[in-house]
Amino acid sequence: MEDKFTLYNLKVEVVATDQPMVCGHKEGDYFLVIGEDLIFPETNSFSMYALSAILPLLPAKQRPLHANDWMLSDSLIACPDPNCGARFRITRTGTKEFSHAECTIEPIHKGDQP
Repeated sequence: MEDKFTLYNLKVEVVATDQPMVCGHKEGDYFLVIGEDLIFPETNSFSMYALSAILPLLPAKQRPLHANDWMLSDSLIACPDPNCGARFRITRTGTKEFSHAECTIEPIHKGDQP
């Protein structure tokens, strides 16, 4: 049985707005998401509070979505500090294929079968 699936690779980048950034974010700082891995370039850092706002969205952004799904169109995430003007842009940068068997020991189930 074929067990391959494809996920989008993502880039999450700090974007400036007309409001000041007060959380130490720097425009252009970024990290990558490839599979389940977050990859931070050596010169970039990210606030754990900003990450807490971004992390729940990443698995959905990695997957194919219906053309009308808001997760496809909404790509700017606000910093959770209401006084900070930073935004975080999530961009799909390519795809990577994975094997179900290499990601889990659970067998593949089809539909609603247990």
